[in-house]
Amino acid sequence: MKMRSKFAPIWILLIIVGCSNDKTDDLPGNPDPEVSDLYFPPINGDTWETISISDLGWNAAAEQPLYTFLEENNTDAFIILKDGRIALEKYFGTFDAAQNHSWNSAAKTLTAMTTGIAQYEGFLDIDRPSSDYMGPGWSSLTQEQEQAITVRHHLTMTTGLDYTVPNNGCTDKECLMYKNAPGTYWFYHQAAYTLLDNIVSGAVQQDFSDYFNLKIRDRIGMQGAWIKTGYLNLYFSNARSMARFGLLNLNKGIWDQTPILEDQAYFNMATTTSQDLNKAYGFLYWLNGKDNFKIPGSEESFPGKLMPAAPDDLYAGLGAFDQKLHIVPSKGLVIVRFGDSANSDELGPTTFDNELWEKINVLIE
Repeated sequence: MKMRSKFAPIWILLIIVGCSNDKTDDLPGNPDPEVSDLYFPPINGDTWETISISDLGWNAAAEQPLYTFLEENNTDAFIILKDGRIALEKYFGTFDAAQNHSWNSAAKTLTAMTTGIAQYEGFLDIDRPSSDYMGPGWSSLTQEQEQAITVRHHLTMTTGLDYTVPNNGCTDKECLMYKNAPGTYWFYHQAAYTLLDNIVSGAVQQDFSDYFNLKIRDRIGMQGAWIKTGYLNLYFSNARSMARFGLLNLNKGIWDQTPILEDQAYFNMATTTSQDLNKAYGFLYWLNGKDNFKIPGSEESFPGKLMPAAPDDLYAGLGAFDQKLHIVPSKGLVIVRFGDSANSDELGPTTFDNELWEKINVLIE
């Protein structure tokens, strides 16, 4: 069981998640008032300030029941940051703080931010055809059909590529066929996402992993690496590295006083509804608080919020086998969970998200 979550099977892709801040005029260095007093750990070393549950006024009696719940649901690592400081950090079984774990689709958020940086630097335009950066003939579509697919369509799961192929993670030309007009249908198509690696690398004329390391990983003190697994490009890191990226998101792409993603308009688009076909999806981020949502593997639209127990402004990176990165600006929270499947082997959102928030609400009440 553990091997599935740490080394995801060939058909699994990294997922991610978006959220709810409708501002479009925020400037770098001017985060939301709720999270204006953020702490950032040093780039080098293991130093990270903590804050106790008693100092926060949280319900100490709920801490151990939360840990019991997490352990019973195959959790390896769990972290809660409050305004950047570690409020809870717990490892289970033989897993420890130094061990790396696959983010699975939660790493889609890494790709989304990397794409935004490439656009800000002038290497690409998300409203240009993706063939501008991959070259023509990357699919089985006609040249006209290819030209209609933009980078934005890859970011929003609306390329119109045929997701009913035997392996919808396959990025071989013969697997990439026409089904719908771009922008008219939402489906969680793994291959359409994976192609963003080629789009970014073609635009910046540099290996995607190297560009990501230079622009994000090394600038915020993360560790970890992208590892090719079949058609997939999976990110592996320790739990604190995921927490660092969550903190970067909490401050809208700014690490302390250093802008990492300087395009605030792009960040706001990434973490708000990107299209009307699945309101709970931004640019590879999952969003709570919307009135309907779709989930991976399904063509059905479900009414209600993605996580009814969670704050409406939560946005997230959500990966197969319940890898979780939850960001809640209104409460200054970042929540990280690594492990194996809690309930079911889904690619992204699961019932575990909501069950986890039912426990967290008792803790932070």
